[in-house]
Amino acid sequence: MSYAFEAEGLVKRYGRTTALGGIDLHARRGTVLGVLGPNGAGKTTAIQILTTLLRPDAGRAVVGGLDVVRDAARVRRMIGLTGQYATVDEDLTGTENLVLLGRLLDLSRTAARSRATALLAQLGLTDAGGQRVSTYSGGMRRRLDLAAGLIGRPEIVFLDEPTTGLDPGKREDLWATIRSLADDGATVLLTTQYLEEADALADEITVIDHGRVIAHDTPAGLKQLVGGRTIVVRPSDPDRLGAAARVVERVTGRPADHLHGGALTTPADTAQAFTDVVGALGVAGIDVAELALRLPSLDEVFFSLTGTTGHDVTETRETA
Repeated sequence: MSYAFEAEGLVKRYGRTTALGGIDLHARRGTVLGVLGPNGAGKTTAIQILTTLLRPDAGRAVVGGLDVVRDAARVRRMIGLTGQYATVDEDLTGTENLVLLGRLLDLSRTAARSRATALLAQLGLTDAGGQRVSTYSGGMRRRLDLAAGLIGRPEIVFLDEPTTGLDPGKREDLWATIRSLADDGATVLLTTQYLEEADALADEITVIDHGRVIAHDTPAGLKQLVGGRTIVVRPSDPDRLGAAARVVERVTGRPADHLHGGALTTPADTAQAFTDVVGALGVAGIDVAELALRLPSLDEVFFSLTGTTGHDVTETRETA
């Protein structure tokens, strides 16, 4: 299979500290690879190697068919990078930043300005395009930094926590932009502190911990790692919660856990168990406000694999 980028056995050490202990990463063309890991896991180090900012101590990485060490200059011309910290010039306006970058990428002045205008509109920055970046909020700078990484229409895009600091509405807008990149044929590597973001965007997810890959699969595949499905029942009448629990326990043979808010859950060993519960609740005359068969959340998967919660995923500064 031909991958947009592929890394094999990447090792990076800083003195006695091993930031990467031989990881493998790969993504098919036109897909989004989510890379998750707790603080100091090595996510940013991996991106820095793939984008030619660091040289690995061992292993190899190929991006767009080019070796990141031997062909670093050519790799840089086909990729876009948005890091954890904004890299735009605060003394220039948003438009001036993007036009400057476009010109450095050999776009004509007209083409650079046209591309800048389109990206500012796409990322909701049209009204701020003529303002100095020093007046931007943190979220606006993040969006401008993403635009800077996309100015050259890169084939492969590396996004290191691109939505950090954005409010939920702007985060959703950025999700749409990331999806559109993959829909247009670009390949995206995304690290994120929001597990629901990886769940929503990633075609496949690689989990890194202590500099090593500990899991790789689709989001649905990873969720299967921590156990089966769960039946959730919320009776319309809260007074019938006990009756609903007895029905569920009789049908499944498993205890039902009561949740805050008048709901209960129980493991579903088979898909048929859910069908049987639905039928039994109907026979018992118990109306429900909520009835669902759920996979484990990605947060539960992450905790099972790493022992940390999704709140600890962010890697605001990787010292390893």
